[in-house]
Amino acid sequence: MNDAVRNPTQIPERIGHLTELAANLWWSWHPSARNLFKAMSYPLWKATRHNPMRMLQLVLPERLDALAHDAEFLTLYDQVWAAYETELGNGHLWYKEKFHGPSSPIAYFSAEFGLHGSLPIYSGGLGVLSGDHCKEVSDLGLPFVGVGFIYPQGYFRQLIPPDGWQEAIYDTLSFDQVPLHPVLDEQGNRLMIQVSLRGVPVHVRVWEVRVGRVHLYLMDTDVPQNAPWDRDLSARLYGGDQETRIRQEMVLGMGGVRVLEALHLAPGVWHMNEGHSAFLVLERLRGMVQNGLAFDEALQTVRRTTVFTTHTPVPAGHDAFPHYLMDEYFGRFWQEMGIGRRQFLSLGEYEGRFNMTVLALRLAGKTNGVSHIHGRVSREMWQPVWPDRPVDEVPIVPITNGVHVPSWISTGLKTVYAQYLGEDWEKRHDDPSIWERLAGLPDEALWAVHQELKHKLLAYVDARTRDRWRGGQMGASQVLASGALLDPEALTIGFARRFATYKRATLIFRDVRRLKQILHAERRPVQIIFAGKAHPADGGGKRLIQDVYRYAQDPEFGGRIAFLEDYGLHMAHFLVQGVDVWLNNPRVPNEASGTSGMKAAMNGVPNLSVLDGWWPEAYHPAGEGRPANGWAFGDTQYADWDTQDEMDSQALYRLLEEQVVPLFYDRDAAGVPHGWVQVMKEAIRTSVSAFSMRRMVKEYADLMYLPAMGRPER
Repeated sequence: MNDAVRNPTQIPERIGHLTELAANLWWSWHPSARNLFKAMSYPLWKATRHNPMRMLQLVLPERLDALAHDAEFLTLYDQVWAAYETELGNGHLWYKEKFHGPSSPIAYFSAEFGLHGSLPIYSGGLGVLSGDHCKEVSDLGLPFVGVGFIYPQGYFRQLIPPDGWQEAIYDTLSFDQVPLHPVLDEQGNRLMIQVSLRGVPVHVRVWEVRVGRVHLYLMDTDVPQNAPWDRDLSARLYGGDQETRIRQEMVLGMGGVRVLEALHLAPGVWHMNEGHSAFLVLERLRGMVQNGLAFDEALQTVRRTTVFTTHTPVPAGHDAFPHYLMDEYFGRFWQEMGIGRRQFLSLGEYEGRFNMTVLALRLAGKTNGVSHIHGRVSREMWQPVWPDRPVDEVPIVPITNGVHVPSWISTGLKTVYAQYLGEDWEKRHDDPSIWERLAGLPDEALWAVHQELKHKLLAYVDARTRDRWRGGQMGASQVLASGALLDPEALTIGFARRFATYKRATLIFRDVRRLKQILHAERRPVQIIFAGKAHPADGGGKRLIQDVYRYAQDPEFGGRIAFLEDYGLHMAHFLVQGVDVWLNNPRVPNEASGTSGMKAAMNGVPNLSVLDGWWPEAYHPAGEGRPANGWAFGDTQYADWDTQDEMDSQALYRLLEEQVVPLFYDRDAAGVPHGWVQVMKEAIRTSVSAFSMRRMVKEYADLMYLPAMGRPER
């Protein structure tokens, strides 16, 4: 791994702040900042996959000299720098205004952070949520630090060969090409902490990523002092066997606490985003007891200041370790906590194993699920942890997920919103009254923007396919499967998410004959774009990808099915902004939330979804003078899965045949589908304020953070 100091091209003094702008991911959710780097060199912007740090290393000195004398570039540069200084300075800060001054920071622990595609330390929705959370607390001014891992090999790149069986490709991240800053100790040396694993010290180096106002600290075990298998602990996200997993989670939770201690940070709130970091509560208990606090008093303090978010409604998705591993790794630890083995194991004991979610539930003062349905499912799932309480009194509250609006709404729509909703719409986007102004937005204007976004999506698909074809990376059938024949005029359905079996990616293929009739209907064609990865160890998910890919290669589908390989943040933006309908059909009640559907709705893409996760809170049918904001099915539950799949697929076909397709193709003389646009407007009106990350973070502040700080809930 490269620990060298960056050596970017010498920047002229007049535009010297480009280095600081590139080193803070603030630019990733500010269009003017992105435009600045595009203007610096659009070919480099594309070649580096939108990575300003790498651009500054590659741009020619003469180009920078020219920019330092370019009046148009300098005007944009000055505007961006002024905005950056204002936002990161003492500008409008919601938290400061509401709660009167600074307080101890909130420490937010997560195994993954999806901030930008140039920093591949995320796998899916959990990581993107963590990244959006960081961006929003920066916008609102909450005192906040993040803690996680830097993964040199990230998650994985997905390759789909002709047989459709997903292959995982691991690249090594060049640390000097991304906005990572080495963290130094008080003596100016690289900060290094240690975590003892079975009596062997594992050395952990610390990096910092700046996300607006937020400092995100990322741990790295790939240092010469460690044995080879310890060096690999931070290599990959969610890799390895159970022993590797317990070692990773000890470093994440316990090491993360020690990093903050070494930085002299004393968080007032400790937020565990999923159970991967739950060992942090044990490290905090140990430290308090070592400093003279009685165990019971330490336990009360930890509970009061710790909050926990659970995301997984599937029991198998929660990490649990056998007792022998706990004995091997914590045999001395519980003595330092001042307790015995039995009491120690009881902290996480559940069904004969030490369960990380149960540890978090027992030692957090506040716990939330990520939608109303998921809150109920979690209370039912974990009621045995509180055997004396009825299900309704299990202390797990719902705080429905949200998405970071500035990151996910397209630039084209932002321009239209500014024109018709007011220039201040973005600062006030969590105010429902703003979105009532959509009534004054002409249908033609909204439809024109959507058509432009759809063409951008299909141009992106064409460019990807062409590059792989020219590079000899795919044959003719793969070109077909990759979307070469997609039609910009056809109703386009998007299905993009993790390929887990419960998400039922192939439900729409249950009656192939009927689906072909829908896709090939005369004058009303339909096409479907799929994208997503399966976990490398998930054979069932890989088989679903293979099935979809084979359908995409089938000439009888005539290019109406496409599978886009290597789904990531960049591709997600094109999809949620450019398709016409967003399809989601998980097996109820396994969809905890479903933030991709929120992103689509905010861009005027209606959801066609099973009533699970966030959608029951969002969906409303036509009535009271308003159109529907999408379509729903799957509201009846059957005893066996096969019957459920059959009934849900039939309901999906009927909706497409009787409502979705006819409405999309019902156009006026100018080609505008006014009825469809009304559904688009309603999707936007009902989603942006209610399912924004801003609403979510404010709820966390009110319901979780303030009580943990000892302040009353508002």
